[in-house]
Amino acid sequence: MGMTLRLTDEQNSALEILAKAQGISKNEAAARAIVEQARADVRREEIREATRQAIEEYGPLLDRLAQ
Repeated sequence: MGMTLRLTDEQNSALEILAKAQGISKNEAAARAIVEQARADVRREEIREATRQAIEEYGPLLDRLAQ
C-alpha cells in the first residue's frame, strides 16, 4: 500500500544524503530507516525487560552484597 510522505526541506536533504550514501533511492532509504528504527525499538524494550527481570531476581542478593 502506498503513502505520501511529507518532509521538511531539512528532512528531505537528510534523506537525499542517506540515499546517496547507500546508493539507493530515497524511497528505499526511508523504508529501511523505518524498519531499522522499529527493530531498535523492539530490541530496546527486550533489554529493558531483561533488566527488570534481573533486578527482580538478583536485587535482594545485590543489596546484601552491597552491605
